[in-house]
Amino acid sequence: MKEILDAIQSQTATSADFAALPLPDSYRAITVHKDETEMFAGLETREKDPRKSIHLDDVPVPELGPGEALVAVMASSVNYNSVWTSIFEPVSTFSFLERYGRLSELTKRHDLPYHVIGSDLAGVVLRTGPGVNAWNPGDEVVAHCLSVELESSDGHNDTMLDPEQRIWGFETNFGGLAEIALVKSNQLMPKPDHLSWEEAAAPGLVNSTAYRQLVSRNGAGMKQGDNVLIWGASGGLGSYATQFALAGGANPICVVSSEQKADICRAMGAEAIIDRSAEGYKFWKDERTQDPKEWKRFGKRIREFTGGEDIDIVFEHPGRETFGASVYVTRKGGTITTCASTSGYMHEYDNRYLWMSLKRIIGSHFANYREAWEANRLIAKGKIHPTLSKTYKLQDTGQAAYDVHRNLHQGKVGVLALAPEEGLGVRDHEKRAQHVDAINRFRNV
Repeated sequence: MKEILDAIQSQTATSADFAALPLPDSYRAITVHKDETEMFAGLETREKDPRKSIHLDDVPVPELGPGEALVAVMASSVNYNSVWTSIFEPVSTFSFLERYGRLSELTKRHDLPYHVIGSDLAGVVLRTGPGVNAWNPGDEVVAHCLSVELESSDGHNDTMLDPEQRIWGFETNFGGLAEIALVKSNQLMPKPDHLSWEEAAAPGLVNSTAYRQLVSRNGAGMKQGDNVLIWGASGGLGSYATQFALAGGANPICVVSSEQKADICRAMGAEAIIDRSAEGYKFWKDERTQDPKEWKRFGKRIREFTGGEDIDIVFEHPGRETFGASVYVTRKGGTITTCASTSGYMHEYDNRYLWMSLKRIIGSHFANYREAWEANRLIAKGKIHPTLSKTYKLQDTGQAAYDVHRNLHQGKVGVLALAPEEGLGVRDHEKRAQHVDAINRFRNV
């Protein structure tokens, strides 16, 4: 691995030099183990500790197949899917690997007693398999996490509809929280040249997810002037939704849970901010009963920010805790887009407010290649910025996942893989100087 790192840091190594580098037999990777899937049996979700289930192992370098690439990972990040993987909820990810392994002789590689996790990376291409023409060894890249087979017609209008659509590093093996990752070549995108490795790795999953959910025609199709309610507006997803709303001429109404998180939204340029903790919103009277009076109080508060208008688009991801309120406060003919359900999957809402007011609920899951490319292009142009707040070493990934699980973080948390320290990998210092305050705003709050 030292030779690989030396070549990356030299900035003079050619594509031929990278192609000639010997691959190691093994690499360090963050894993969960199949024989530990019952270790948290009987515990409440909150009590399950990723630090106990996440391991740093030496694992063999996987075989490279057609249409694939091996990438030296300089940095990665922790997403909520890594938390789910580490606590084996809602199901063990080994069921995904077993199913994928039955698809073909090549995919059998993924069905292993360990799972290398992680759905983001920034790094350098080491090898490409047969049929790869767009990428070469030595290319500096980031990767989005959509893995598709595209053998069915269903996926050729929107690749997210491919029956064999999977999230890399969650539903496949050989993910990005490692020194080497295996990806399909159509996951690769150019690394933004004004960002460090850890900054470039941070946006991938959440930035693309927010783009599809809010901006794309496959999601809400946001337009100028829309009032957009953003739950968790300073978090991993919400921080990008807030930026998209501001950059696109919409009016974000940012919901946060502390004054510190409100300050982050202000730093991004948002003005309409609701601190739900300070204002004491309790949408549930008990575990089974919601409180419509709180929905109404919440809606009244929103209209104070919008000049009496209701919400055009709700950017939903908490799920059970907030969904009833989200449906209620949306205007007639408005849209609720939902991805994830970090507070619970079983959503409840009063359907009268949906059907009689002609509202729409749109399910949104990650992004297709084009949407991910457009989202990354906006990062590269300095229109949207990383929301990195803290970086961990690879061996501390368990703590990083724990912090995300307990919502102790802001924005995104990064993980250094091969990169020996933060701040490396910047190629365009002039462009960086133009945006450095925005790049660092989550670190500075």
